[in-house]
Amino acid sequence: MNKNKVLLVVMVALAIVGIIAFSRQVSPPTSADKAGKQQVSQDSNREDKETEQPKGGQEGKLPETPAKDEDVVYISASKLNIRQDAKKDAAIVDSLIKGTAVKVVEEKIDENNATWYKISFSSSKGEEEGWIAADFTVKDRTELLSEELKKLDYSPQNKTYEYPNNPRVKVKGIYVTIYSASNSRLDELIEMSKRTKINAFVIDVKDDNGYMLFQTKAADKYSPDANAKAPIKDIQAFMKKLKDNNIYAIARIVSFKDPTYTKHHPDRAIVYRNTGKPFTNRDGLIWASAHDRDLWNYNIEVAKEAVDVGFNEIQFDYVRFPASNGGKLDKELDYRNTRGESKPETIQNYLKFAREQLAPKQAYISADIYGLVGSVADDMALGQYWEAVSNIVDYVSPMMYPSHYANGTYGLPVPDAYPYETVYNCAKDSVNRNKNIQTPATIRPWIQDFTAPWVKGYIKYGPKEVEAQIRALEENGIDEFMLWNAGNKYSEEALRK
Repeated sequence: MNKNKVLLVVMVALAIVGIIAFSRQVSPPTSADKAGKQQVSQDSNREDKETEQPKGGQEGKLPETPAKDEDVVYISASKLNIRQDAKKDAAIVDSLIKGTAVKVVEEKIDENNATWYKISFSSSKGEEEGWIAADFTVKDRTELLSEELKKLDYSPQNKTYEYPNNPRVKVKGIYVTIYSASNSRLDELIEMSKRTKINAFVIDVKDDNGYMLFQTKAADKYSPDANAKAPIKDIQAFMKKLKDNNIYAIARIVSFKDPTYTKHHPDRAIVYRNTGKPFTNRDGLIWASAHDRDLWNYNIEVAKEAVDVGFNEIQFDYVRFPASNGGKLDKELDYRNTRGESKPETIQNYLKFAREQLAPKQAYISADIYGLVGSVADDMALGQYWEAVSNIVDYVSPMMYPSHYANGTYGLPVPDAYPYETVYNCAKDSVNRNKNIQTPATIRPWIQDFTAPWVKGYIKYGPKEVEAQIRALEENGIDEFMLWNAGNKYSEEALRK
């Protein structure tokens, strides 16, 4: 072998060694709705102060970003049946909702010159295949969006993968009210956690009335009465008790339903245009405007104080506009929208601001949304559009309470009487929606551990019904959940280790 050939072999060998070394160095990262809730509301007549632009915080590893797949198409029909064969009258094996991304594995033209796609899709049995009519699909998902939804941010986010001093936890959680947190019930719930899979408490830090769990500087500044009933006098001792018992602490912050804040700032409440009377849902609680940047700052400052005392995660609840009969009341209500923002744009921007502000404190953020959001093509006039929320937060928590679905939803006569089927369908749709974005949130649903006698045809809920809901989640690949019971009484039998 001459010198030139030897030199060439050496250069190739060195290149290969360099590639191997680089690939080892750049290793891929490790993967890591509520009972008694009404539907959606908010803003202010005065000019809101311009919120200071938040700065990005310390970031950890990022999940891998999937490349755009040229074989992917999106369902354009409101609901499209998957058939066993490429024929109109073939047996139906499943169905998909509008906007679902599917991978095409084969294409066929039938005797009527209609095009069919053979697709792969996920089911409780694993990956399956079936046929759909190509006429009811589009290549570009933006074709399915309204003009206001097209304006939202779906770009891949530089999400924190895992904070070194705040490792992620596969949450099996329960809701804890301010009252339970401040009396002997807390000790009982901690003891229950030792006998069960429960490892996280979602604790009211700012509750539905706008009251604080502990005294905060934020409340003193924005809503002084919110501190008046704060029951925890020694927050450090409180947090130590949780940590000593291995409880992952999630601070629930009710964002825009806040009668205490609106008492101090009546010009920020959502009101009827013709009377000026504050709008309320059936619970009689007043909503503030989600467009109000001072309220944004208030909520985020409360969140920062919660993180400073030891909470691992901030969960934003009522992060929406109030239920307005599907938007039919919008012309009657003054949301005090001085910025000309759409509802989904406002909600997404609020969550983006929250994430950017809390990232330096190494806290995860989550958002509670309606369970049905994952199964509809719009924001339900609440400002909660699945992809827009999931793309921003670390955890998205659809409230999958069967009692909260109208009769006939998912083809079920009374969803409350079908806990497994209701949660299964909601979970399936939610998982499919997450496939539409490159940096989705982890799905961690709320499920029902209460009986809903107000529902005609309801059933009594207990361990069997809780187990059915958990099984429905697991069959869709969801391994985290939170239980809601307003009285904080839980079906321990369903939660045992």
